[in-house]
Amino acid sequence: MPCVIVCGSQYGDEGKGKVVAYLSLKDKPAYVIRGGVGPNAGHNVRYKGKEFECRHVPAGFVSPTAQLRLGAGSLVDSELLVKEVRELDDVGADVEDRMGLDGNCGVVAKEHIDGEKDSEYLNKQIGSMLSGCGKAASERAMRKLKTAKDIEELKPFIRDVAKEANDAIDNGQLVVLEGTQGFGLSLYHGAYPYTTSKDTSASAVASDVGIAPFLVDDVFLAVKPYVTRAGMGPMKEEGAVYIHEQEVRSGVVIGDRRRAASFDWELVQRAAVINRPTGFALTNVDRLWSDNVGVKTFEGLTVETKAFISELEEKTGVPVSLISNGPEVEDMIDRREE
Repeated sequence: MPCVIVCGSQYGDEGKGKVVAYLSLKDKPAYVIRGGVGPNAGHNVRYKGKEFECRHVPAGFVSPTAQLRLGAGSLVDSELLVKEVRELDDVGADVEDRMGLDGNCGVVAKEHIDGEKDSEYLNKQIGSMLSGCGKAASERAMRKLKTAKDIEELKPFIRDVAKEANDAIDNGQLVVLEGTQGFGLSLYHGAYPYTTSKDTSASAVASDVGIAPFLVDDVFLAVKPYVTRAGMGPMKEEGAVYIHEQEVRSGVVIGDRRRAASFDWELVQRAAVINRPTGFALTNVDRLWSDNVGVKTFEGLTVETKAFISELEEKTGVPVSLISNGPEVEDMIDRREE
């Protein structure tokens, strides 16, 4: 029953997209399916020297054999999805024939985006990404929101994603579920009210797609050795860590510079308790400790990095399975092979 979930342990920006892309190339899943809220979150993927930004298409598109899907729990902006698929196809990613979404995905419309932009509370106090997802999610809860099967331009993409995923698992094929944002942004477990509009935990990702918990073999919790976040909300020891300029550049969804802070042990320990990961995917060790760039083995990492990994494993009881030490998808030390 091979199913893997990748989700975030902090406030997003943990490098989940790269982890999903790496697993897609390495483990060759039959399906990579995105859960999460919707286009209010994006993933960067750098592959073969090219930078890709995805707000709908799963980061597993780098594997040419993977079918790409959006689970029913996700919201979709039809105009954005069609544009993203076209742009990826234009650079040879061959996405259109592999992309699908569940007919029960909720649809973000222009009025939802405009409503968030006009909201003083969401715009100025909460720091919403202004993608319309919060407004759309509230309409969905009231059972007023249109779904993907109601939208003409989305009809070519409509699939029964839950059935596809479960059939694949039953047939012994690997399915990778891609979460968005991070644990600290969970509507239920995060820094409320400075959160997104739904839960972001591994359980929620499985529910978004329609996968029973007992079918999940592995949960990889993406984490980096410091914290960044966009928008408003509390963050311990903000400004207490120096991060390279490229880390605080504009994100995929919104043009704000990210705020940076020291590693928050309490946040990640709680994320480990609630998500129960089988392994951490530690990312960005090259940005905090530049001597890690290009290192191919765990033994070659800096003393500081290995000390941090030991402390992380000791304080959470979770092994560090993957270590990202460069911008490219394949800049990864895979300790599952040890």
